[in-house]
Amino acid sequence: MPVYNLKVNGKSFSVDADKDTPLLWILRDHFDLVGTKFGCGIGQCGACTVHADGVATRSCLLQVSVAAEMEITTIEGLSEDVSHPVQQAWKEIDVPQCGYCQAGQIMTAAAFLEQNPNPNREEIRTAMSGNLCRCASYNRIEKAVEKAASKLS
Repeated sequence: MPVYNLKVNGKSFSVDADKDTPLLWILRDHFDLVGTKFGCGIGQCGACTVHADGVATRSCLLQVSVAAEMEITTIEGLSEDVSHPVQQAWKEIDVPQCGYCQAGQIMTAAAFLEQNPNPNREEIRTAMSGNLCRCASYNRIEKAVEKAASKLS
């Protein structure tokens, strides 16, 4: 098997893996970064969202051979002390119920706000629409993204 060198959360890692192994399993099984969750395995739910070169990306669809060329950030790397404005807003609004989808929701929101730091409600809904929440916390998620945006401005 080939060896891939990855940069994840600012650290260098090496892993022996098949070229088409999803990054999700490399993060969880090889690097013990278990904040990124497996939801559907087909890129539809968003639970596995990470940043790849700053873009919200479904890690269940990103092959390790492609990820090796990118800077990867997981929920563990968003901030060391949970001080990122999106994480703070999530706590203030008390968004999670079961919490399973929340890492993916937070990573999607953080990447979105990097591109659009002053969104309106429709833009937030559109940006977050690809992430599913089985507890239906969508109203609190929207409020938290609005709050995070206000912290950024």
